[in-house]
Amino acid sequence: MKQVLTIGPIHIYFFGLMIALGALTAIILFVREAKHKGLNHRLLLDGALYSLLGGIVGARLVYVLVYNPAYYLANPMEIIFINKGGLSIHGGILGGFLVGYLFIKSHKLPFWEVADTVAPALILAQGIGRVGCDVFGAPMGTPLPWGVTVDGVLLHPAQVYEFLLDYLLFAYLWLKRTRASYSGQVFLHYLIGYSLIRGIVEFTRTNPVVYGPFTVAHLMSAIGIVIGLILIWRRKQEAQPKASATSSTINLWGTSLTTLLLMVGSLLVYYGVQG
Repeated sequence: MKQVLTIGPIHIYFFGLMIALGALTAIILFVREAKHKGLNHRLLLDGALYSLLGGIVGARLVYVLVYNPAYYLANPMEIIFINKGGLSIHGGILGGFLVGYLFIKSHKLPFWEVADTVAPALILAQGIGRVGCDVFGAPMGTPLPWGVTVDGVLLHPAQVYEFLLDYLLFAYLWLKRTRASYSGQVFLHYLIGYSLIRGIVEFTRTNPVVYGPFTVAHLMSAIGIVIGLILIWRRKQEAQPKASATSSTINLWGTSLTTLLLMVGSLLVYYGVQG
């Protein structure tokens, strides 16, 4: 991991810094949107913090159980040292979702309304966090100018592919939130959209395969897509249609400009540290 700062015995790593920045940005955006929608934003702030902890635990557990079980079975104390790396984004989403779901249900909050509110913030956090990721892609067959050289080998910057696509999905969800046809649509589009993104980017990474070129992450993404499609079908049958607001040109341009700035800024930071 890239170390960016040392304060006495405390070491601050690039990946951890970007995850923290992404989480903070997402929580601020989520709480602001919840307040705008008239939801109990103070209560939801507590829920967001619990979900963040659940996401960290889930990300670690899935990585340990799926990606490197033999090592952690032999070295169980290593499980707690997340500063050494080893987090699964699918596990993080699952862990955060389960904790969030239990929190929402226990406080009798409108589940799909909250899920729609958190979706844009969540994908934004994932994009920002991915900027600091130091798990690179596979070696490039053909040298390309955006490749990253690690130990003398030119690799695909899989993190770049993912955070750029994450930001595009954020822009779509941000605009969609005012034009959703039913409660839950924004969140379910997030679920399917991110599963597709990870499935595409996974072809440039080197993870354990389960069949042919397909990896464990491909399998998890496929499950996410199937679940998302089933839930969309069910929500269309059950939910009351929502009145869609008309997106203004100002909102479209503002979202486009914000997304472009996120992309450019993240590229500069990524290559400035990793390049």
